[in-house]
Amino acid sequence: MTFDRLDLVSKLYQPSGWPRVLDAAAGRRTTGPLVVDLDPTTFCDLACPECISGKLLNQGRFTPERLAELAEELISMSVRGVVLIGGGEPLAHRGTRQVLRMLGGAGIAIGVVTNGTMIKQNLDELAEYASWVRVSMDAGTSDTYRKFRPDRKGRSVFDKVTGNMRLLAEAKKGALGYSFLVMTRREPDGTVISNHHEVLEAAGLAHDIGCDYFETKAMFDDGHHVIQVSEDLLRSVDDQLAEAERRWAGDSFEVINSSTLTSLRSRVGAIQPKDYHRCQVAELRTLITPSGVYVCSYHRGNSQAKIGDAVTERLPDIWENSDRGIIDPTRDCRFHCARHRSNLELEKIAEGAVTPELGPDYDPFI
Repeated sequence: MTFDRLDLVSKLYQPSGWPRVLDAAAGRRTTGPLVVDLDPTTFCDLACPECISGKLLNQGRFTPERLAELAEELISMSVRGVVLIGGGEPLAHRGTRQVLRMLGGAGIAIGVVTNGTMIKQNLDELAEYASWVRVSMDAGTSDTYRKFRPDRKGRSVFDKVTGNMRLLAEAKKGALGYSFLVMTRREPDGTVISNHHEVLEAAGLAHDIGCDYFETKAMFDDGHHVIQVSEDLLRSVDDQLAEAERRWAGDSFEVINSSTLTSLRSRVGAIQPKDYHRCQVAELRTLITPSGVYVCSYHRGNSQAKIGDAVTERLPDIWENSDRGIIDPTRDCRFHCARHRSNLELEKIAEGAVTPELGPDYDPFI
């Protein structure tokens, strides 16, 4: 079935999640989240200068035993989808393979966001159980990769990662994505470097590797505001994406771009104002990390958005006792939020302003 991976509003209208969607829309507490972002570890083997989680890295991990317990708790809470993400590099945790087996064996959909360096060590589980794996690449050549995604010794592991992706492309049951974050940096000597000129080359490489999609995104600052770019740079990216569409887009390969890139095109600015005081999506999706459980991934590490400690507390207890309304979007979420439209849709559902038409279950990652 063909679907828009980024159409989060349409994903609300799926039968298995609909009872909890109705509860969230009505302002009622849900029995558990539908989707969980899970950081197994804060360790990462790369040293990306633009890493938005840079200040949170290498500060802890779940023990393998606790990570397995978390998987059991997620299963017991009837979570429909889990995204292994970070924070750090999720495949760097030696317990991740078991989590993939446990969640996948229980029928929970699994997404993985990875830098790709450790795909080979986790290949069997990723190929068998992952609904999708998205590899953060941000380059089309080894030299540009080294500038934006160096390892801890400043080297490029571009060839290693692309080789790992080819292995997964041959074995996978789910989808494989090539993620390209458009970045520009001013060096101390005033030199400006960018990766935007390699969008077309990277898309071609993604197609050659056997990826199912190529995704382009805009860059955030530390506060998750979309960083604005020049008209020339945006035009260059758009021209390359159009050419990539012309050359390679088809039934087995998609060229997609996130809502952040769309916001740059429409010049809405870095601020996304919101006029609702409670995020109802927080009843449907949450973030679990070694440092705490947070209302969402945008607030990773924010003590004001922490609702529990998954190291010492059981997830069902955290969900039963926590206040998911501790964040006020009008005040605390003025950045661009991918789920803003979902919150607006939940308001319409609550008001009876839409007539629900539930389709089949096709993608739980709301």
